[in-house]
Amino acid sequence: MSIGQEAVELAVVELCRSASATFPRILLINAHGGNAEPLDRAQRRLRGEGRDVRAWAPSSPGDAHAGRTETSLMLALVPERVRQDEASAGIVAPIAELLGRLRAGGVRAISPNGVLGDPAGASADEGHELLRAASEELVAMVDARDRGA
Repeated sequence: MSIGQEAVELAVVELCRSASATFPRILLINAHGGNAEPLDRAQRRLRGEGRDVRAWAPSSPGDAHAGRTETSLMLALVPERVRQDEASAGIVAPIAELLGRLRAGGVRAISPNGVLGDPAGASADEGHELLRAASEELVAMVDARDRGA
C-alpha cells in the first residue's frame, strides 16, 4: 500500500514542524528510494521556513529491491526473516534504466516477483559491511554539517 508522494511530503512537513517546537535540529533518514523526492521537497520547504532539517539516505551500491544488497542487510539484521530457499532473481537491469517504468507502474510492473536485482551471493558479512559503511557515511555528513561544511 502507498499513500503517494504528496501525502508523504505533507506528513513529513507537518511532523517536522511539530518536532521543531521541541528539537532545534531534525535529521530524516530514508532507506526507501520511492521517498527520495518527497523528502527532498519537504526538506527544502522546511529549510525555507528557517527550520534546521537535513535528510540522508545511504548511497549503498547494488540493486534496489530484495536483491543482493537488501538480502545481505536483512541477513545481518534479522536472519530469521530471510527465506533464502525462496530467493530468486528479478529484473537485473540498472535502476537508472528502470526508473521511468518503476515510477509509472511500481515494482510489479517491471518485476513479477518484486525483485530488482539478484539475491544470489548475499551474506551477513556483506550486510555488516554495508551497515558499517552507511554508518560512517551518516556520521561524516553530520560532522560536516556541524563544522559548517
